[in-house]
This record gives sequence, C-alpha cells and structure tokens, in this order.
Amino acid sequence: MRDQHAAIAWNRFGLGARPGDTPPADPQRWLLDQLANYKPRPSTIASAPGSSEMAARARDYLQRIRALMGGGAGRRGPMANETSKLGDDASKRDEQQAIRKAIRQQYRDGYGQQVRARVSQALSTETPFAERLVHFWANHFAISVDKAQTIGLAGPLEFEAVRPHITGRFVDMLQAVERHPGMLMYLDQAQSIGPNSRLATAARRRQTRRQPGLNENLAREILELHTLGVGGGYAQPDVLELARALSGWSVGGFVRRPLGVEAPDGSFVFQPAWHEPGTRTLLGTRYGQEGEAQAHAMLQDLAAHPATARHLATKLARHFVADMPPPALVERLASAYHTSGGDLMAMYRVLISSPESWVSTNPKFKTPWDWTISALRATGTRQSPDLRIVAALNELGQPVWRPGSPAGWEDVAESWAAPDALLRRVEIAGRIAAIVGDRIDARSLAPRILPGVLSPATSSAIARADRPEQGLALLLASPEFLRR
Repeated sequence: MRDQHAAIAWNRFGLGARPGDTPPADPQRWLLDQLANYKPRPSTIASAPGSSEMAARARDYLQRIRALMGGGAGRRGPMANETSKLGDDASKRDEQQAIRKAIRQQYRDGYGQQVRARVSQALSTETPFAERLVHFWANHFAISVDKAQTIGLAGPLEFEAVRPHITGRFVDMLQAVERHPGMLMYLDQAQSIGPNSRLATAARRRQTRRQPGLNENLAREILELHTLGVGGGYAQPDVLELARALSGWSVGGFVRRPLGVEAPDGSFVFQPAWHEPGTRTLLGTRYGQEGEAQAHAMLQDLAAHPATARHLATKLARHFVADMPPPALVERLASAYHTSGGDLMAMYRVLISSPESWVSTNPKFKTPWDWTISALRATGTRQSPDLRIVAALNELGQPVWRPGSPAGWEDVAESWAAPDALLRRVEIAGRIAAIVGDRIDARSLAPRILPGVLSPATSSAIARADRPEQGLALLLASPEFLRR
C-alpha cells in the first residue's frame, strides 16, 4: 500500500518520477510541503519573455512600418492586428511584407522561448504537485496562440496571472486573469465599448461609418467557464449586464484620442470614456459602483457564489481523481471552498486527505502533455529538448497553449485514448528511447518509477526486450505508464 501511495503521489498529483527520486515516506505531507516551498517565479520562468517584452518587440516593428509609410494618423499600439492595412504604395509592398513577416517571427520566437521555459520548469522542478496545479489552472483559464494577437501572450498569462495565485484565494487569480492582456485580447475585450459611453455617443454625433460596439465574449466565458459553469443559474441578460460592466477594460496601445487614457503598450488600462454608465443587475444583485469598480465587485461576488464552488470542486476532482468525480468528494471540496472564502489551499488539503484520491483501481489516463513530461522525467531529462517537444506535442494532439477554444483541453480518457492516438505515443516512445540509447536499463527503472503498480505482464515484456532502448520504449508505452 505504501508503494502504491508513493506512485500515486508521483504520478497522479505530480508530473512523474525521475530515476533518482526516493519514494516519499509520507506522501500526503510530501505534497503539502511542496505547496509551502513553491516558487511562483523561478529562474526558468523569469528568463522567458513576458507581456511587456512582447509588446515592446511589436512596438519596435510597428514604428518601422510607420516610418516606411511616412508616419500615420493616430496611435495604434502593438496589440493591434499586425496585418492591418498599411497603405497602397506598390513600391513599398515588399518592405511591408518583410516587416509583417518579421513581426510574426518575433511573436513565434517569443512563444518558443515561453514553451521551453514551461517544459524546463516541469522537468526540473522539485515541487511537481505545485506545477501540476499551475497547468490545471492555466487550462481552466485557457487562451490560444492560434489567434495572431495572443501568440506571445498565452505564456505570460500563465506566468504572470496564474502562477502567483495558485496557493491563494481564487478571487485574486480571477481578477488577475481577467485583467491580463492575454485574456483581454483573446476574447476581444480590448475594444469593447458601451453603446451609451462617451466615446460611442461622440461617434454617433460624427456619424462615422464604423461605430464602436459592445463585445460579450469575455463576460460569457467568465460566467460559463471561469466561475459559475454551465447550469450555474445565469441567463443571457446576465451576460449582457456583465459585458456592460466590463466595457472600458482594455490594453495599452488602443488609445483613441481625445477620449482615451494613455497607458504602456501591453498593460491593463481602464478607459472611462468607453465604459457603459449606469447601475447594473447581475444574478438579481444591483451594482451601483462607477467605472472599473463595478466589474470588480461583480467578479468578487461571482467568486463567492455556491455555483462557482461546485464548478471548481468538480473540475479539481475530475482532474485528480476520476473522469466521473465522486459526488461525496465534490461536496467536501465545494464546502471547503465556500467556508474558507475561496481559499484554494483549503481545497487542496481536502483533496490530499480524501481516501478517494488514493484509490489505484481507476487511475486517470494521461493527456499528451502529462505523458510527454512524465516520459522525459523518467529518462532523467531536466531541460527542454529544444523545440522538438513542440513538434511531439503537436503530433500527439495537445500543442502547448493551443486548446482550440476557451474551454481548454478535455480532462477525460475518451478524448485521448483513441487507437490512433495510442499508436502515436508508441512511436514517440520509440524516439525518446532511441535518443537515450542504452544509458537507462528499463528493467531496473520500471519498479523505481512505478512502485507497487507495475504489473507482472509489463515487467516480463521489458525483461524480454532485445535491446535496452526497446525495453525503455515498452515501459513508456505500457498501460501503467499511460495512466496516473
């Protein structure tokens, strides 16, 4: 039983064991100690480009475009679409294209650096449970680099808005994420303008062809995904009211003179002239605050709502325990959240101490990210193997920060266990084993990283392997290693 609990601590709560790891004598204490020793900004993460650096890179290139075109009216920041129409002078078209290409390459380079930082931290960390929680919450607040404006901002959202708050209160993480330029750009909030705001009123007087408007995307995802969840008791009027309250939440670089507040490119800024005035009603509660404070008050109440407690409890139980979360565990997690005022550590303590978390009969199936990281950790890899990791995760169907929708990646076996997906894992297991060569003997490694759960059939298959790399590939593709 002790060996099984060590395996669960390493694999279900952590990111997989490494060859030299010693099984924790007290797995529950080991997990809690990691949260006490967690570092939100380790050197691997601090070295990656953040949102301000990505904005500065874009600003440099856009200034070159303006210089090429002889200046330009107004001020548009780096977070604007870099493929905007820049002019019709055919003689300058090639130069424009070269600059656009350079901008896109800058964003791709930044994304690559951020991916390497995330992978290197997952491979080298001494607090793998804390890192798994980072990945869990980043997926809860998912954005995608498939959108050009956010290709350099998905990593910073995780590093700057999620990592600092995983052991604090959920409301603080919620407020930080919703204000982050990555989320504001991804859900088209940066230019959401209230229909009765000062800016919209001025535009109607001028009868401009393109009138500013309200965008509901961020408000809808806050209610549906980030807080209450589907079936959480909200309706379309609530989405509209939250969207009106959020109007004016923007990103530096979208200033529209004379009714705009200047702010550093890529930073959060509240634009009072864009905000929809008036008292709002959300879920039956009236909010009379003015300006930015109105949406903050709404987020505070949404974080404290019982439906949010249940939504988060269900997702945590699903991620760590079972695809069909045990109802009793969900209730205890939700109760811990509610009674503690949204303290995430209170939920983690319940999760770690619950007997349902330590049952080995129904392990979770690893996502491609989980499996790849655990495979590299099992071989003793401590740094990201350049961008080959990106290619491997693309092949496996889970490219980093590209979930395809704000709902994030699915967290159940049926999404990842199809026959063709398993075949790709077998192929990549072979590639990893070929790189390692005969440096690792899978016969001795297997019982060390899978104590108490390694089956006789898998042990026998590894023992019969003709070459060390074949034995390692069999271990990495075994049923026990595919689950956590």
